[in-house]
Amino acid sequence: MNRKQKGVTLIEILVSVVIFSVGLLGLAGMQLNSIRFNESASVRGHAVFLASEMADRMRARPDGVDLDKFSLEECAPKPPATSCEDPEVADLADWLENVRAQLPSGGGSVDIEGNRVTITVNWSEERLQDGASQTISIVTRM
Repeated sequence: MNRKQKGVTLIEILVSVVIFSVGLLGLAGMQLNSIRFNESASVRGHAVFLASEMADRMRARPDGVDLDKFSLEECAPKPPATSCEDPEVADLADWLENVRAQLPSGGGSVDIEGNRVTITVNWSEERLQDGASQTISIVTRM
């Protein structure tokens, strides 16, 4: 072996270890991003499911939609014809409880205009975009 080449192999090995380490760090970063995005997609899918669930509940009670009974305002003091015991109000309250329990900082609303119903679900993306609020709306006709 030539005296000038002593230690060159060691330097080559060290450089290849550094390059390999940087590659592994990049793979770890990609894996972490993949997990975050997968969780975000899961929460978004769950929000769509919850909005569709409320639409199904409303389709099961079309008379309540016609009378605009899917509102928690029904619990406010009003004429005796309305009460908090209406099944539509109970459905809405149960649905809102599910949304709050199953989504991070979850909330929801139902807006009825004639036969057009807008169901909105919102939640917070805690791991993405510094907890930015996300919203999904479903518009359907009853």
